[in-house]
Amino acid sequence: MTSPLPSKGKVAIIGSGLIGRCWSVIFSSAGYHVALYDNVASQIPAALSSIEAQLCDMEAKGLMRSKNVTAKEAFQLVVSVDDLQAAVDGALYIQECTPENLELKKKVFESLDNCITSCETILASSTSCIVPSKFTESLKHRDQCIVAHPINPPYYVPLVEVVPAPWTDSKTIDETVAIMKEIGQSPVVIKKEVNGFLLNRLQYAVIMEAWRLVEDGVCSAEDVEITMTEGLGLRYSLLGPFETMQLNANGIRDYCERYGANIENVCKEQGGPRSLGGDTLDKLEKELEKTMPLDQLDKRRELRDRRLAALAIHRRQEKEEN
Repeated sequence: MTSPLPSKGKVAIIGSGLIGRCWSVIFSSAGYHVALYDNVASQIPAALSSIEAQLCDMEAKGLMRSKNVTAKEAFQLVVSVDDLQAAVDGALYIQECTPENLELKKKVFESLDNCITSCETILASSTSCIVPSKFTESLKHRDQCIVAHPINPPYYVPLVEVVPAPWTDSKTIDETVAIMKEIGQSPVVIKKEVNGFLLNRLQYAVIMEAWRLVEDGVCSAEDVEITMTEGLGLRYSLLGPFETMQLNANGIRDYCERYGANIENVCKEQGGPRSLGGDTLDKLEKELEKTMPLDQLDKRRELRDRRLAALAIHRRQEKEEN
């Protein structure tokens, strides 16, 4: 179906799973023509149905990335393509959204590398943990390759980790950042490849300390959850660790002079990582089963997304008022 809405350009989404659908929603709601490709064609109808439903939900919540685009118009910008070459032809940006498997990433990027002819097309991966040098080194267009890792669900949580390989051209980095900002995401650039990128390195530090506190009998799993949701998480939804340091004293230098020694001592006590298994895992599994049984996780995820949507609406309103 041809849309009467002018497109801002064509992007290709490779993979119609959860993340591919999310990217399709975001790009189309911002006014981009989306070519959605999946080598398993039978998955496409369900993907399109999901995309249409999410666009309608975003419109109802006032979260469309362009105020000039309706959900109906955005959905008309999304077309399914059953040929990879046709999907990428004319695309200014390609977002790969295949499963987290290194050998698969290599094969997909080799195929994309052979399909594109323009030195302007950006080849981006949604990988959450594989650094781009591991699957782009031998490519002809390797300087056009980059990671653009979204956070689930990306239409409510706008962070995107932009991770270049050592050979990624600076123009590719700059244009990826510009595109992410233009579609309403919040990109951060990882200046050099590092395992876990940025968000997961911070998240894993919290997970490891939470595990340690329960394993050492300091508190229960519920106490950790309350401490985050009713304390630290509320603060960190508004400001980051460095701003916290700046505000909780007379600047960050004063904060470090006052509290630095104790922070260092606590971190020394924490020691190295713990094994995420054994008796502690058994204990946590039993405790979480009481509050979040496995057969109720879908309902819990829906609740999470409703809360995140409400927060996204609030943050958009705040930005508009300021």
